[in-house]
Amino acid sequence: MAFARVMSAQPGIPHGDLVSVETDVSRGLHAFSIVGLPDKAVEEARDRVAATIKHSGFISPKSTNKKIVVSLAPAALKKEGASFDVPIALSYLLSTGEIAASLEGKVFAGELALDGSARPIKGALSIALVARGAGLGEVYVPRANAEEAALVEGISVYGFDTLSELIGHLSEASLSPVSYTPAPALNTSDISLEDIRGQAHAKRGLMIAAAGGHNIAFYGPPGTGKTLLARTLASLLPPLTRDEMLEVTVIHSVAGELARPLVALPPFRAPHHSASYVSLVGGGAIPKPGEVTLAHRGVLFLDEFPEFRRDVINALRQPMEDKIVSVSRARGRAEFPANFILVAALNPCPCGHFGSARCTCLPSAVERYRKKISGPIADRIDMWLHVAEIPPEALSLARRGDGKETEIARRDIESARRAQSERYSLERGTTTNSDLTARTLPKHALISPDAQATIEKAAHTLRLSPRGYHRTIKVARTIADLAKSKKIEVGHMLEALQYRPKEW
Repeated sequence: MAFARVMSAQPGIPHGDLVSVETDVSRGLHAFSIVGLPDKAVEEARDRVAATIKHSGFISPKSTNKKIVVSLAPAALKKEGASFDVPIALSYLLSTGEIAASLEGKVFAGELALDGSARPIKGALSIALVARGAGLGEVYVPRANAEEAALVEGISVYGFDTLSELIGHLSEASLSPVSYTPAPALNTSDISLEDIRGQAHAKRGLMIAAAGGHNIAFYGPPGTGKTLLARTLASLLPPLTRDEMLEVTVIHSVAGELARPLVALPPFRAPHHSASYVSLVGGGAIPKPGEVTLAHRGVLFLDEFPEFRRDVINALRQPMEDKIVSVSRARGRAEFPANFILVAALNPCPCGHFGSARCTCLPSAVERYRKKISGPIADRIDMWLHVAEIPPEALSLARRGDGKETEIARRDIESARRAQSERYSLERGTTTNSDLTARTLPKHALISPDAQATIEKAAHTLRLSPRGYHRTIKVARTIADLAKSKKIEVGHMLEALQYRPKEW
């Protein structure tokens, strides 16, 4: 009887933690316990591992009188999920002497079926990043997760189908490292600017929002194209950089939302207006990410914005301002990234026809409806655009123009994004104009004297808050980038001012 240690990891956002799986086997009445704050899935590993070991040709832990203690260290870290099945099985077999192998510099993770086969897990990419950060050179995960983990450079990733196959490799080196070369990210969205009839003003607003990462709201009567405009925004955004791909893929992998090994395009999330506070912002007894984190580096589309519960809407204040979500609960605290572009679509009143003879809403109903969007939330939305009704003659089914409107828009947006990337290359955490802070804004938003006089006069007339003042300058900086201008001129500032919140 002996002791064995195998390294594993607990996936997490934005980073995971290295976990040491230690097993001690001694004589005595049969007992099999797992300690170190395991959740229910980890505790149930006792039965899965026992059956797996038996069906892999070894002696089941339940068939002998042994006292087995598995410790997951550090003990104060909550352990979740079934990814510890494989390291628990290996550490038990090593401690009993049924296998002999050197596991120095190796990290193991995977769920085991009762017949010994390996099942995919959540957070394989996070586990690989933890291994590289700890200086461990080899990672072993189920084959279905191998390509995902292989995205991490500087380590060797091996995929296995069964516990027996893994054990065979540890003694005979029968597996080959898995490699993954991402294909070029092509935006395959079937929604484009050419699909939107009219609404030139709204399309211009979309370009500005995409170029600078600005929050935007579309309001107007129903059926005028607000939802279509919002869904078009995701197709205009440039592909993610490699670092952003890894960052977003980790989030979706840990959350169990990963459909392919790599998230190469900005995510688009559109929760229904009945979504709860926790599902949107994150939380739970053990903090989990919500929609705002799953939309990180992408678009969060909230259709029928005032129909969301008021507390849910107000919960967006912190992520919209700080680009993070801090969730504190009795059983733990977590901080999740939430740097997204908010796109809100809303009607001007419950029936949607405010201001026309068709409106049937009482003044009190209109007031109640609008009060669901609080002043702090409205102030955090950089751009408010009215989407008016389209005349019938503009709704021709035949496409007009040369069909290159989306192509030209994407080219201009990518050019503006490149200018911002170069400008903010030395600013940590700043990639777009919307990321500028009160400290970095004066340094990078060069304003001509006439444009400065314009914003100061408008601040008095429109009674702009300090936040509204700064956000207007950020939008003007993006407009200047689209115009390839080094400075913010009067025309850029005037266009930015027209997007500030008005009576909608």
